[in-house]
Amino acid sequence: MAGAGGFLGSHLVDRLLEEGSRVYGLDNFSTGRRENLAAARERSGFTLLRRDLTSGASLPAVDLVFQLASPASPPRYQEDPIGTLRVNSLGTERTLRLAQRHRARFVLASTSEVYGDPEVHPQTESYWGHVNPIGPRSCYDEGKRYAEALASAYARAKGVDVRIARIFNTYGPRMALDDGRVISNFLVQAIRGEPLTVQGTGKQSRSFCFVSDMVEGLYRLARTDPGTLPGPVNLGNPRGEVSIGELAELVRELTGNRSAVRRIPRAVDDPERRRPDIRRARRFLGWSPRVPLRVGLERTVEDFRSRLEEA
Repeated sequence: MAGAGGFLGSHLVDRLLEEGSRVYGLDNFSTGRRENLAAARERSGFTLLRRDLTSGASLPAVDLVFQLASPASPPRYQEDPIGTLRVNSLGTERTLRLAQRHRARFVLASTSEVYGDPEVHPQTESYWGHVNPIGPRSCYDEGKRYAEALASAYARAKGVDVRIARIFNTYGPRMALDDGRVISNFLVQAIRGEPLTVQGTGKQSRSFCFVSDMVEGLYRLARTDPGTLPGPVNLGNPRGEVSIGELAELVRELTGNRSAVRRIPRAVDDPERRRPDIRRARRFLGWSPRVPLRVGLERTVEDFRSRLEEA
């Protein structure tokens, strides 16, 4: 698994180990964290490989490849736009070649960002998107769009068994405290008793999926019989759509924060609305999320509070 030390990757590693799989976890820890893999490293079925996916380092023989290697938060990928483009292009091609060489199944962690600031709501997999190809977010948005195109080309031209997951806003324990996305920002600010910074009017909306639900979706996507999937699959929680202003109030309630909300300017190309149509996931994977936003946030608050106290 490439990107094993990341927030989502580490939870997926744990899921695979629980079923008895042998897991090779690759990460250069540019954004991933060793602490995320503390439990996995205690298990005999896990091998950690500290490597840069864009380099020429050798990769082990496997029968299933997960490509989760990429910065995912706007502050992180905008700090290293060229590296972000490289890992989604060169890194994805290296993992696709690995899958081709060993006749392995290939799962690409793509993103709802391929839809950009969508003109269609909710977003279906057939929607081609509304993306600024030269804006500050383009290194990630277009990097993932290229990765999808490359994976699709390998499926058509090389016969690689490719599955593409378009992941919508996922949250939960192990998110980096300085991740920079809205839930982590709000939780850190609220637990510290600081004002919550809301961009713009706060009326823009997002749809949030708890990490355990996302991991189950990725697992089912990887295990689905070949030839049954029609293309990319949206994974997210359509019932979790709230405005950013509503999210701020919910976080304040769950943390007991009494500070006022502070308005700041909207980020460039920040999407107005984001919610998945998951009918394809329901039909072909038998999957739909189970954890309500309030319940998932309560679990995430506990994790953030514990780590902030340790820090």
